[in-house]
Amino acid sequence: MKIGILGTGNVGRALAKPWAEKGHEIVFGSRDPNKALEIAESMGKNVCSSTYEEAAQWAEVVVLAVPYTAALDVLRDAGDLTGKILVDCTNPIAPGLSGLLIGLTTSAAEEIAKMTSAKVVKAFNTMGVGVMANVQFGSETASNFICGDDEAKSVVRSLGEDIGFDVIDIGPLSNARLLEPLAMLWIYLAFKHGMGTDIAFKLLRR
Repeated sequence: MKIGILGTGNVGRALAKPWAEKGHEIVFGSRDPNKALEIAESMGKNVCSSTYEEAAQWAEVVVLAVPYTAALDVLRDAGDLTGKILVDCTNPIAPGLSGLLIGLTTSAAEEIAKMTSAKVVKAFNTMGVGVMANVQFGSETASNFICGDDEAKSVVRSLGEDIGFDVIDIGPLSNARLLEPLAMLWIYLAFKHGMGTDIAFKLLRR
């Protein structure tokens, strides 16, 4: 699958590595071509770099892996995404990790969906990059919760399973209002409660 990752931060890099190893083609989009090229070259096979627009227009699946506050500008640069799947990894975190900028009556995912004609799926927002690199916790596999409004979720489910996640579909995109506070709980436990970043959520079934 052709995957355009908008952003060259830790999240985009953490997702790109296992996908490239699975044979997906990856293009990093960035405003800084040199940085994107450096990251792409460090990953080797199946990974290259370009601008936001070129990466997004080439891709079948576009991964939004930038801070939420930069999302509008990045999507504007990416151009028309009609017919494409947009994976929203963002969280609307307030400065100082003090809480969420929006919530309860809307979510970052829903606001992003208003900015674009793509099929938006929320995913990969409730864990740290270390978990993306290693989803196993003994005999248990970390859960990756996803939500969206159409069949695009099946593609994102498959991409999550390629990384090794136990993928849980929690329903429509409006349920991102539940996932983004869950991400805030992960942040609180990891950074303010002293548990560290090597933690993950797991849905247990009986």
